[in-house]
Amino acid sequence: MKKQIFQLSLLLIAGILVSCTNTKRTEQTADALVSHIDSTIKPGDDFFLFANGKWFKEHPIPPSEQNNGLWQLIQDTINAQVRNICESSAALKDAPKGGAKQKIGDFFYTGMDSVSLNRKGITDLKGDLERIDRIKDIDGIVKEAAYIHTVSRSPLFGFGVGQDDRISSKNAIFFMQGGLSLPDRNYYIDMDSRTVMIRGKFVAHVMNMFRIMGQDEAAAKKSAGQLMKLETSIAKAARKREDTRDPLKNYNKFSFKQFTGTTPNLNWSLFMEGVGLHNVDTVIIGQPEFLKALNGYLKSFTLNDWKIYLKFHLLSGLSRYLDDKTYNESFSFFNTVLRGVKETKPRWKRVVAQTDGSLGELIGEVYVDEYLPKGTKDKLLEIGNAIKAVYAERIKNLDWMSEATKKKAIEKLNTVIMKVGYPDKWKDLSSMQIDRSSYVQNVMNANKWEFNYMISKYGKPVDRSEWNMEPQTYNAYYNPSNNEIVVPGCNIIVPGYERKLADDALLYSIIGGSTFGHEITHGFDDQGSKYDEKGNLHNWWTPADSSRFYAKTGMIVKQFNDYIAVDSLHINGSLTQGENIADLGGVVMGYEAFKKTGQYKNKEVIAGLNPDQRFFLGYALAWMVNERPEAIANQVKSNEHSPAKFRVLGPLSNMPEFYKTFGVKEGDALWRPDSLRVKIW
Repeated sequence: MKKQIFQLSLLLIAGILVSCTNTKRTEQTADALVSHIDSTIKPGDDFFLFANGKWFKEHPIPPSEQNNGLWQLIQDTINAQVRNICESSAALKDAPKGGAKQKIGDFFYTGMDSVSLNRKGITDLKGDLERIDRIKDIDGIVKEAAYIHTVSRSPLFGFGVGQDDRISSKNAIFFMQGGLSLPDRNYYIDMDSRTVMIRGKFVAHVMNMFRIMGQDEAAAKKSAGQLMKLETSIAKAARKREDTRDPLKNYNKFSFKQFTGTTPNLNWSLFMEGVGLHNVDTVIIGQPEFLKALNGYLKSFTLNDWKIYLKFHLLSGLSRYLDDKTYNESFSFFNTVLRGVKETKPRWKRVVAQTDGSLGELIGEVYVDEYLPKGTKDKLLEIGNAIKAVYAERIKNLDWMSEATKKKAIEKLNTVIMKVGYPDKWKDLSSMQIDRSSYVQNVMNANKWEFNYMISKYGKPVDRSEWNMEPQTYNAYYNPSNNEIVVPGCNIIVPGYERKLADDALLYSIIGGSTFGHEITHGFDDQGSKYDEKGNLHNWWTPADSSRFYAKTGMIVKQFNDYIAVDSLHINGSLTQGENIADLGGVVMGYEAFKKTGQYKNKEVIAGLNPDQRFFLGYALAWMVNERPEAIANQVKSNEHSPAKFRVLGPLSNMPEFYKTFGVKEGDALWRPDSLRVKIW
């Protein structure tokens, strides 16, 4: 999946949509690719900074952001558009009750009403906190955990309803490791100086949160210590993040009776009742050993320890929707300490983002009607189909894959479903209650609606038409169980070309390569390749082909293991290999598809750049993001995506066409000998 990024204005999108492959372009303003180049850097040493460095120098990271670059520029455009939708909706005096604009307007209004928020403090959660105090036994802990799952975050463990990996037409119940406040188990275990510092500041943060809940300093300090001790035990029982990627090793199906027998201290019937599930027959467990350890912790830690744990998870999960004191305390740790962000965003930006997050489906309806031009779907399908066609050619010509496996790969490729633009039908949010009485209650109601929508899928056939993103979200995903890619409408955007038409080099590097090519490759990465054309976990490889494939993926693991992201912290090649494989496949497929366009065939020069130069510079533009060291460190420890810089340097250093285009030679930092260059698809 791509990292969440950008959107653009109506004028820009409309300009792209009428772009022709061989249109004569007038260079009226500075070309975005040329104007970003830092000529003091040799492209063979650091192509990422060569392509983007001048822009970075001229645009330092704002104190309210963890990064700056293309993503932030376009996020500002998104915010402006969604803000207009929110403010115009909030100003309506006669919006139909229960309608999209009433809910958007009321949600936004309560978030912007700082006077009421600061007057209330955390009183809107008083009843929930008092209920936790009244818990008398372990069953009460399980029951309260079920409630918090529905409105805040996910204490104790991860849980959800979704497609059965082996029976993709059926929805199943999943349990997996989770229940931590910090981003990953590494933060509780690693002993490097950065992580030790973060742990110390986390304990101080927890103490401050309990002071907000009314405890005196001594009690708050004790509560923070107990919470850290409990969560450290939970972290030690969890698998390493890279070990949770393999769907085969993390698929363990049990009958409900068998499952409950393995963890007797966890009253699963009570939990199921609390989340609204009935007549459960089977469950799928990601990490059985984690739940067995948790089962023991429910007895080895005191009832008071678990009350402390639940209180913190409830408040921490909802802290952004309360008074300034609570918000700032949470921000100071999770944004400043973990990600290096110096100051909070303006309130309107925070509330716009949350309104879009909670009511994205409703905003999407308005967005499509008021901002997204006609023809978006057709243009996206045109590019997507071009990438699929190239992929088929590449598979047929592979020298390491047998004909039997090639046939299966082509069959899977041909059945990939492409959902683009926006859904044909919208979700029905009529039962979601939103009014002007409480911001945090509105968020909880939205969370509960989303949770109940998920729960309602159990026992029903999988709806393969469903979308899990909104059209105003610049992102995309591959769903292996559906064998589908989903590309929202705003992915048509190529930023930086507001006053002239974007050329195909840009369209095929950014939209073709880092979007369609990337997502299709996820169907053939180290984990997606384990699913067949119907979306079921099924081995369609010959043993010899599997061995050759994993030898190649092992090369990309080693390549990224060698990269130092920040300080002495190396990228985790095993954790990030799926995304790294998708990045490499994406840019290769985007380039091959671009070679079929008129711009490439006619060797068209734009702003002094030939087609090959524009393509590779365009790919670097797609990841033009300057990140704070703290944010990079957090990403390396807890995220499957490599930092932006290495999503450019890694894939391109495996492409001989890139070497030829920019004169990369032995002795340059990016140069890799032929024997180490990774070629998979």
